[in-house]
Amino acid sequence: MERRNFMRTVMAGSAVGGLLGAGAAAAAVPDAPARGNDRAYMAGLLQKMAEPVLSNMSRGELQKNFPIEVSPTWDGRDRRVAYLECFGRLIAGAAPWLALPDDDSQEGRTRKRLREMALQSYVNSVDPKSPDYLLWKKEGQPLVDSAYFTNALMRAPKALWEPLDATTKRRIVAEVKGLRRVDPPYSNWMLFAAMNEAWLLSIGEESDPLRLNVAIRKVNEWYAGDGWIKDGESFHFDYYNSYVMHPMMLEVLEVLDQHHGPFMNAKPAELYAQELKRTQRYCAHLERFISPTGTYPPIGRSLTYRTAAFQPLALLAWRKQLPEGLPEGQVRAALQAVHEAVWSEPSNFTNDGFLTIGFVGHHPELADWYSNNGSMYIASASFLALGLPATDSYWTSPAQDWTQKKAFAGRPFPKDYAVTY
Repeated sequence: MERRNFMRTVMAGSAVGGLLGAGAAAAAVPDAPARGNDRAYMAGLLQKMAEPVLSNMSRGELQKNFPIEVSPTWDGRDRRVAYLECFGRLIAGAAPWLALPDDDSQEGRTRKRLREMALQSYVNSVDPKSPDYLLWKKEGQPLVDSAYFTNALMRAPKALWEPLDATTKRRIVAEVKGLRRVDPPYSNWMLFAAMNEAWLLSIGEESDPLRLNVAIRKVNEWYAGDGWIKDGESFHFDYYNSYVMHPMMLEVLEVLDQHHGPFMNAKPAELYAQELKRTQRYCAHLERFISPTGTYPPIGRSLTYRTAAFQPLALLAWRKQLPEGLPEGQVRAALQAVHEAVWSEPSNFTNDGFLTIGFVGHHPELADWYSNNGSMYIASASFLALGLPATDSYWTSPAQDWTQKKAFAGRPFPKDYAVTY
């Protein structure tokens, strides 16, 4: 893509990491880096995404300053659901990065500042007196985004949960338990209910085994084979295996295994091991979807979630669980190409730095009836590998060409076969 109108404003000293200053973050799209500086680009882009949200919400001004944009086919639900979608989805992807230890690098100082904003945002999100008290009641949609809200606390408990004051912790638990009022349909929504219960279990709170057990049973029943899970009784060729099914199933089962959660007629450790294999197989498909230029198939509903389609690859990279045959340098290079292909278009962001509805650029006509610009922040899930320190082999290993880049250059590449687990 020609990068016309490409804004290059970065702080002086960009060689230290390419991160943007607090003022510049809302106005600039990080330039694609020279090869070998992938982390600088990814960290700068995540900061670009997070800064306007967290800076406003930490001051209690998100609902004042975040201009809600909804799908042209919006179903009429309360538009205030957008604020929980925005914060919950953003923080779920940013949590591992914010949880890294403080250091005196430019990136380290940025992380510390954003983490402090995130903690205050959590406080405001459940304080009834705050202008940014979120819409926990009324609609059913908050069940969905509460699961990202709690997933972040699960991914970074020491950074985002433990420092919170007792009143805020009590309020969060109460709001999350209050969402048991929502009866999830037999779809990916069951995993949102299960995620909340798994998080409650992880912090020693009473959890509902029925909401956990039924979700896990149904998702296993919906397994279609070769790494793919149906979303309900019918198969949908879309990226919901990336947005919800595999990441949430894997992390819920891990909590059940670690905390000896109740599960009927099966051992959580065995289910977790099975789900990890399935997620790894699905990741092999995702990597092969990436073209030599970083583009990928624009298929299915919720396509406006952009790079969230690659959450499982980023998740397994962060967890050091990438499948055999996908070296870290290959995955990093492929994901770098994807992010450049999508995020180099400036109209992905408003002039104030908030995400717009679209795919590559602003295209509200692509939105589904349930989508608003807050929904778009699930794209942060593709940045999970930033939870690995800059010294980790994921960032330091040499970049390698990915499968399609090898294939269309006429070079050897591995054959592919279905699996049966």
